[in-house]
Amino acid sequence: MLKLSKLTDYATVVLSVIAKDQHRLHDALELAEVTGIALPTVSKILKILAKAGLLSSMRGAKGGYALAREPEKITVAMVIGALEGPIALTECSVSHKGCDQASGCRIQGNWHLINQKIAHALESVTLADMILPFKQPAEVSIPLSRLFR
Repeated sequence: MLKLSKLTDYATVVLSVIAKDQHRLHDALELAEVTGIALPTVSKILKILAKAGLLSSMRGAKGGYALAREPEKITVAMVIGALEGPIALTECSVSHKGCDQASGCRIQGNWHLINQKIAHALESVTLADMILPFKQPAEVSIPLSRLFR
């Protein structure tokens, strides 16, 4: 199963709250209360996202965090990269050095292609997309005869 960490999941939640009201500063305590995520976790996420350049921070009594760029310019791939590191489905997607089978592997190019497609899909979804109301996809009708070929 492909699975992102809870920290990455929480980061998208925190970013979505900031993006919905992007023209003001948000502090960790407020974000923890709004999201229901523990304050130490929110603080950790904010520091990671600021270090990655996705958030900017202002110190002081009236300080807080704001998006470092427009929500349309922050992709899900950037968020994942900030918290998880490079997007890689297999070891050879990042480096061939970690795999004992690399010299005889005949499918590593295919894994690279799959990894590339998933990375492009994640790069095509922005924070602006994530804050849009969810729309249930239209129901698709498939003739029963197509199911039994």
